[in-house]
Amino acid sequence: MLNFPLWKKALVGIVCLLSVLYAVPNFMPAGTFAGVPSWLPGKTVNLGLDLQGGAHLLFKVETEQVLKERMENVVAEMRVTLRQERLRYSGLGVRNNSAMVTLRDATQSDRFRELIREIDNRLLIDEVSEGSFALSLSEQDLKAEVDNAVSQSIEVIRRRIDEDGTKEPVIQRQGEDRILVQVPGAEDTEEVKRKVGKTAKMTFQMVDVRNSLSDAIAGRVPPGSVLLPSIEEDENGNPVQMYLVEKRVRVSGEHLTNASPSFDQANRPAVSFQFDAVGGRKFAQVTAENVGFPFAIVLDGKVISAPEIQSPIPGGSGIITGNFTVTETNELSLLLRAGALPAPLTILEERSVGPGLGQDSIDAGTIASIIGLIGVIIYMAASYGLFGLLANVALVFNISLIIAALSTLQATLTLPGIAGIVLTIGMAVDANVLIFERIREEFKSGQKIGAAIEAGYKRALTTIVDSNLTTLIAAILLFAFGAGPIKGFAVTLSIGILTSMFTAIMVTRFLVVTWYTKKKPKTLPL
Repeated sequence: MLNFPLWKKALVGIVCLLSVLYAVPNFMPAGTFAGVPSWLPGKTVNLGLDLQGGAHLLFKVETEQVLKERMENVVAEMRVTLRQERLRYSGLGVRNNSAMVTLRDATQSDRFRELIREIDNRLLIDEVSEGSFALSLSEQDLKAEVDNAVSQSIEVIRRRIDEDGTKEPVIQRQGEDRILVQVPGAEDTEEVKRKVGKTAKMTFQMVDVRNSLSDAIAGRVPPGSVLLPSIEEDENGNPVQMYLVEKRVRVSGEHLTNASPSFDQANRPAVSFQFDAVGGRKFAQVTAENVGFPFAIVLDGKVISAPEIQSPIPGGSGIITGNFTVTETNELSLLLRAGALPAPLTILEERSVGPGLGQDSIDAGTIASIIGLIGVIIYMAASYGLFGLLANVALVFNISLIIAALSTLQATLTLPGIAGIVLTIGMAVDANVLIFERIREEFKSGQKIGAAIEAGYKRALTTIVDSNLTTLIAAILLFAFGAGPIKGFAVTLSIGILTSMFTAIMVTRFLVVTWYTKKKPKTLPL
């Protein structure tokens, strides 16, 4: 008895209908589906840089800033430590990538050296004169700091541009301190620059309430504090307010684990954030020790807001408010989730680029796909007659499913990806060939048509799953360990394997069962 339950028929119908609906926008004029909700059909496949071109930018990592900040952190630690140990000093500051300090009592030099080793035992201590010291990093450590800054910048840029991992941008190091960024489909470079160019370094620092803000604005900034502008500006581009903030960073944005757009109690756009365990403990401690004092939230050297701490804030979460628009909160959330750049980036080169492989190569790939499809259709029809035609119908749905999946996932299609689709077209009918040959054998052995079809699908299933599963494992490994074109090939191949199994096992069976139920044939058209 040929069996195909109603729920399977419904599943096949729904999947095939959705595949057509989500594939159709790829063959319609651009802008046809503009403005439709994101969950409705309307998305198209992202084309890779080799198929449609995009934005090309070359950035320079300002590694000098990394080294300067490294020494400034050392100076901040020294200031706190020397005060705690009651070692009198003068001239504490950063000059030429070195932390400089002079002890007023040169007899305390040995104790000073011990304290510096506790702060960072990698620091080179050079006594330039009696009681005066220059602290610096070795050449090896300097190179390691630069390499780490460039590598970290590449990862941050990748998370900002390709948060969901489907756009396949080209992001690679060039030379010692340069990063090449190529983004498929970006018609102008402004959006890319806006996402990549911001350092997005967030810190939480106490507002200095012990010293006069007016004196600081007049140029008398006290040691250990810094004058920072507000992020809000007037119509002339000047900050609406200035803040005197302690240099000491109480909680760093590197401890942020999540940031998302939200709304405050007044229903104004805001950004919610969450710290990791270490950041949560620091945040709770700082807020507990400074109730009643203003706490500045600083982004790239500008104060977003400086609310007064009303009570201790446990749990490691909070909300950032300001005069944001919804778009700004979305962008800020993305930047904070991606992490801060370890150093500012300078744009050395920017331009829009055309398809890297040329229109001739694109046309050749398209023609190869069409010829491959036509060849498979002719072969199946000639070899298996009516069953071959039913397999061809399933093949069309298979291609539709691949395009629909690429559109829904917003995966990027490159020329190697097209090669994966061409390969899938050939592989898609392999399962049908196995099934149809098995049906032939069962019918020749004396089985009735219905029983032969049922046995053919059942007994070929194990072979189909085994052969496709091994190929799928290889495709997954290519995606996991490959890069660039290899990933593009692996994505389409993986999707093609899954859709091929579905269409071979479910769609063709649905068509064959429907034909058999209506026609009740006496002979097998195979």
